[in-house]
Amino acid sequence: MGQDGPPARLGLGCCVLVLLLLLLLGGSGSPRTPPPPRGPRAEGQGPAGERNPRGRASYEGYEAVKKHLGAVGALSKQYWQYMACKVWQEGCEEEKEEQREAGPSIGWSLPLVGQDYLEILSAWYCSFGKCCETGDCRIVNNITGLEADLSEQLHGQHLAKEVVVRAVQGFLQSPQPEKALVLSFHGWSGTGKNFVARMVASHLYRDGLRSDCVRVFISLLHFPHHKYLDSYKAQLQRQLSETLRLCRQSLFIFDEAEKLHSSLLDAIRPFMAPYGNEGQAEQQRSIFLFLSNLGGNTINEVALDFWRAGRAREEISMEFLEQRLRLELQEPAENSYAHSHLLRENLIDFLVPFLPLEFHHVKLCARDAFLARGLPYSEATLDEVARMMVFVPKEEKLFSAQGCKSVPQRINYFLP
Repeated sequence: MGQDGPPARLGLGCCVLVLLLLLLLGGSGSPRTPPPPRGPRAEGQGPAGERNPRGRASYEGYEAVKKHLGAVGALSKQYWQYMACKVWQEGCEEEKEEQREAGPSIGWSLPLVGQDYLEILSAWYCSFGKCCETGDCRIVNNITGLEADLSEQLHGQHLAKEVVVRAVQGFLQSPQPEKALVLSFHGWSGTGKNFVARMVASHLYRDGLRSDCVRVFISLLHFPHHKYLDSYKAQLQRQLSETLRLCRQSLFIFDEAEKLHSSLLDAIRPFMAPYGNEGQAEQQRSIFLFLSNLGGNTINEVALDFWRAGRAREEISMEFLEQRLRLELQEPAENSYAHSHLLRENLIDFLVPFLPLEFHHVKLCARDAFLARGLPYSEATLDEVARMMVFVPKEEKLFSAQGCKSVPQRINYFLP
C-alpha cells in the first residue's frame, strides 16, 4: 500500500468505486433523473397506456436507470482522475491540457460534497503511503500525545518525562531556533532510553522510525570496524545531508553513543552547530538523540542516597542530577564521547538522566507486557515476574540490574 503508481491504484479501485456509487446513488450532489409528471394525463396518451400502466412504468424506469448509470460512468471517471491527481500527481498536467483542447465535455462540475469525501479518502490513502517528495506531509508533531503516552507508559522517570516534552515542544514552537536540538540520554540498560526515543519518533512522524525523516544509527552495527572510519565518516555525513535536504524536520538517533569514535563525532558536529543564516532555521530543523550507558553509576548513587535518607525519588531535581552527571562525564577517561566537542562546545542542550527502576516499576512493566499481548494477569503473577529479575546493590536489592529490558520475555513462563 505504501508504494506509488499503478499497482497501488488497482488495490484502491474497489474502495473508490464503492464510495462513488454511494455518493451518486445516495444523492450527494450528483445529477438526477427528473421524476415523471404528475396530474392529468399527458397529451397524446392513448387508451393502450390506460390498459397497460405497468408496462409504461417499467419502460420509464428502465430509461431512468439507463440514464442514471450513464451519469455514474461519466462522473466516476471524473472522480477517479481527481483522486489520482490528488494522490499520485503524475500525468495530471497532460490530462488537464487535453481537457482544455477538447473543450467542456460535461455540463456540470464535481459536486462539492463528493469533493469533500475525496479529500478525506485521499488523506486516508496518504496515511498508508508516501504522497509527497519531501516527506513533510508525514510530519504530525503530536506533543499532546507524546506527553500523555510518556505519563502512562514510562515508569519511574519523572525527570526524563519533563525534560523531553518541554525540550521538544519548545524547539518545535520556536519561530527561529539558533541550532539543532541535542538531547543526551544517560542511564543503565533497560531504564527506558530506547523506549523514549521510539516514542518521540512515533509522535513527531506518522511513520515513526520508518519515516524517511528519521535515521537510527547503532554504533557497533553501523560502524563496527575502526579501519573503515574514513568510509564511515563520509557515509554518515552523506546520510545526514540527504535527510536534511529531504525533510524540513529531521530526527537522528545514535544508540550506544559512548562507542562512537571521535572522528565520527567530529563528522556529526557541524550538523549540531548554530545555524549559519536566518533562513536555515525555517528550512532545516533537526533533533539529535544520543543514547548512552555513561553516567549510570552516578545516577544510581544519587537515587540510592535519596532512598537511604528516606526521601522519595521524585524529590531528585534535574539541576542537582544533571550537574553531577556533567562532572562525571568531564572526568579523565578514555571514552571519546565524554570528551568530544559535544560537551566542550556546549552542543548538548540537555543531559537527560534515567533513574534505576525499583520493584514496583518492574511490576508496571510486566502489567504493560501482559496487556500488550492481551493476556490475563493477577497481582500475584506480576510479583512473580518481578521476583525473577536481579536486584542490586547486594544489601538493599533495590534496583533492577536489567531495568525492564527482559520483562516481555519473562512472561512467557506464565502462558497457559
